Amino acid sequence: MTVFNMQFAIEHFPEVLKGVPITLSIAAVSIIIGSVIGLGLALTRVYKVPFLQQLTIVYVSFIRGTPLLVQLYVFFYGVPELLDWVNKTFTTTWNADNISPMWYAFMVYSMNAAAYTTEIFRAAINSIAVGQMEACHSVGMTTWQGLRRVIFPQMFEMALPNMGNIFINLIKSTSLAFAVKVVEIMAISKMIANQGYNFLEMYSVAAIIYWIICLLLELLFYYLEKNVGKHRRKTAAVAN
Repeated sequence: MTVFNMQFAIEHFPEVLKGVPITLSIAAVSIIIGSVIGLGLALTRVYKVPFLQQLTIVYVSFIRGTPLLVQLYVFFYGVPELLDWVNKTFTTTWNADNISPMWYAFMVYSMNAAAYTTEIFRAAINSIAVGQMEACHSVGMTTWQGLRRVIFPQMFEMALPNMGNIFINLIKSTSLAFAVKVVEIMAISKMIANQGYNFLEMYSVAAIIYWIICLLLELLFYYLEKNVGKHRRKTAAVAN
């Protein structure tokens, strides 16, 4: 009996690759939406906005303190129940069956990314000297102008390494999306494996694909970190 069927793995490798666009789209959409939400939540904590600051603390704690798989299930099974309640209460006709599993993935992964980026942005902003914002105000800038022109560029440079880690973790975490019927890399691998019970072969193929994607992303973020830092140093030298 063959322990590992190499030919089977090679033959089905291209089929598993069809799930790569889905995996990348979930991670990309989530990091973009999550970063926007995370930046807003970080500012509520940095500037101690009443009520919103406390709400942000609870939100971040809950998302970071519960498994992603549980969050996926809560939304996947909770949203239809919520829509059913809305339909009965307000006599509407929302149909949960029309919601694509991808939308559940987008919502949950974006919320998850937002919780982690909140802490990354908050730490980056707090590490910037308070006097810089005071200097912005002294030359007539508003708080928003100071944030946009002075604080955010520095924050982005400081946060970039951690943002790279978040994005790579999102890529790997998309392997759980098959639990809510999203057909990505892991789902395709599992479906093919079930056909001939070649689980070792197909999960090995999935592992190799995830590894290649993450390796390329590591190189991309290394390039971005290097060039962003070089640009900042050049700009500072010109200013001086």
